[in-house]
Amino acid sequence: MKIGLVGCGYWGKNLLRNFHELGALGAVCDALPEHQELAAKMAPGVPILSDYEELLNSDIPAIALATPAVTHHQMAKQAIAAGKDVFVEKPLSLTLEQGQDLVRNQGDRILMVGHILEYHPACVKLVALTRAGELGKVCYVYSNRLSLGKVRREENILWSFAPHDVALINRIVGEMPESVSAHGAAYLQNDVADVTVTNLVYPKGVRAHIYVSWLHPFKEQRLVVVGTQKMAVFDGVTGDVTLYDQRVEWQKGEPVPIKSDGVTVPVSDAEPLKEECRAFLRAIETREPPLTDGINGLEVLSVLESAQESLSNRGRQCDVVRNFDLACK
Repeated sequence: MKIGLVGCGYWGKNLLRNFHELGALGAVCDALPEHQELAAKMAPGVPILSDYEELLNSDIPAIALATPAVTHHQMAKQAIAAGKDVFVEKPLSLTLEQGQDLVRNQGDRILMVGHILEYHPACVKLVALTRAGELGKVCYVYSNRLSLGKVRREENILWSFAPHDVALINRIVGEMPESVSAHGAAYLQNDVADVTVTNLVYPKGVRAHIYVSWLHPFKEQRLVVVGTQKMAVFDGVTGDVTLYDQRVEWQKGEPVPIKSDGVTVPVSDAEPLKEECRAFLRAIETREPPLTDGINGLEVLSVLESAQESLSNRGRQCDVVRNFDLACK
């Protein structure tokens, strides 16, 4: 099974390496000479194209898009119309309506979104622990995704960083939030937020917040799940999951913290991106929807769009669309 990769830039080169190592890279398409040169060095012998139409008209059955988010809708729609299975880096598109259009018209094609944390072995373990009740009832989740750069111009920090955490938190909680509120600020470019904090309220009482910034003195990627019996921490920098057997108990009418040292949970050392690429290849082969299918992409898009609305209205709480319009038009 061969994949045509579109885009060999900042993130695309990582997809190139993984699909090539899996023996699935059929062609690379990129108009920039420096990206073509890089692709030729990384994957000798793999055809390098500069025209997307040429790739669409080829016999390669599937396409992976690692292009700017603003291009995702149109390019994915063209690929689907050409009969290709499609992998789209996050976010699926920049509006919920565009995303619905893709899912509505995908037909029997595979449509997969690059929510990489869903394939991270540590996150898979974290989800399994929560689903098995190891933490008791999940009460609260928070995530920090912080670093200095890479600053984008076509999308703000909410759309660039937060999709990862929205997808994972939804998976942990097992449902979509019913409302969100978001605050942030733009310091480097007008109307392009550099820092945001998004609060999520879930129907069964779970709450969460996501803090993202590309103006931070050091890299931090950490997600904490607080349960009634235990707490768990995923460190995205080290790739570890640490389980804390600690909670608050009421003793003689007083809340008493029960503390313990954290225990690192064993997880596979498989590369998350390679696992994601394998999942796309598996979906193409089996014709079974991948974990991060189009509907999953819409769920994340819906949260992001409501968070953006809140951000644009000074933190006003906004309802999240939970029922999608997928009827053919």
